[in-house]
Amino acid sequence: MSATVQYLTKLSGYAPALPTPFTDDDRVDGPAFERLCELQIAHGARALVVAATTGEAPTLEPAEHRELLRIAVSIARGRVPVIAGAGSNSTAHAIELSKDAEANGADGILSVVPYYNKPSQEGLYAHFSAIASATQLPVILYDVPSRTGRGIADETVARLAELPNVVGLKDATADAGRPSRLRPLVGEHFRLLSGDDAMAFGFIAQGGDGCISVASNVAPGLCRNMYLAWKQGQVTRARRLAAPLALLAAALSRETNPAPLKYALSLFGLMSPRIRLPLVEPSEQTQVEVAGIVARLCDEYTGSTIGNIAKPDRIRRLALAG
Repeated sequence: MSATVQYLTKLSGYAPALPTPFTDDDRVDGPAFERLCELQIAHGARALVVAATTGEAPTLEPAEHRELLRIAVSIARGRVPVIAGAGSNSTAHAIELSKDAEANGADGILSVVPYYNKPSQEGLYAHFSAIASATQLPVILYDVPSRTGRGIADETVARLAELPNVVGLKDATADAGRPSRLRPLVGEHFRLLSGDDAMAFGFIAQGGDGCISVASNVAPGLCRNMYLAWKQGQVTRARRLAAPLALLAAALSRETNPAPLKYALSLFGLMSPRIRLPLVEPSEQTQVEVAGIVARLCDEYTGSTIGNIAKPDRIRRLALAG
């Protein structure tokens, strides 16, 4: 087992699924992405997940994938692993993305269930086996049936976990009890990571190792403190901290990710809310809700959000309206 694989078999806690900032002329905003990576590491991120769902991977050109990955690797400088989104509904394309991620310094890849073509469980096993055989990087499976139309069965996860560089699962099935079923099948070193912020507390409580998170982009300290409280046996405190995270997760999922998230980060002045078609910026109602919960987190949980919110008159009105 390589050192990189061994490192990722110890991954725990919260890792942000990073959004991709765009400029007004629809280019990747490299300086904004650099700031976001540095801030997340400074706030305790356990890994950086780049160019996946939250990063709008379907609309990124290959050169943009590489640019984002190179930026994240250069900012991380080995302090935390960089995990590259490298999924596709074409096995050949997924292998190409995985090899490209390896060549550009990624420490691991996140590989989603093929979407649209609905493979069988045997097809899923063959797909992920081919990817794992084509790269030396650790592979984290990504199960998100709400987007792909097909899920990975527990038995298929267990078969894949026997491959030496398949090291974990990002689970976005909204099944909080899944860790308790999977753990006896996959062993202690296989990483079980929630991919659903709303379910993360329950998932971790049932034996999960952490969360690849949208919400931690906004409130990394709150996510970290909730996780640590649970691991230290402070159950009451962990539940108390999970409550505002649930509200944040609800606001950020009001419309398709990452539109509400990019709006939230724009309140901190970290990036433009610009998003690529076919997604559009969130409605005014969603903006009101997001501004309200972000303002509340900044007021009630000082130091737990990504920065001090700037509240010009328009943002203050939105926050108060929420």
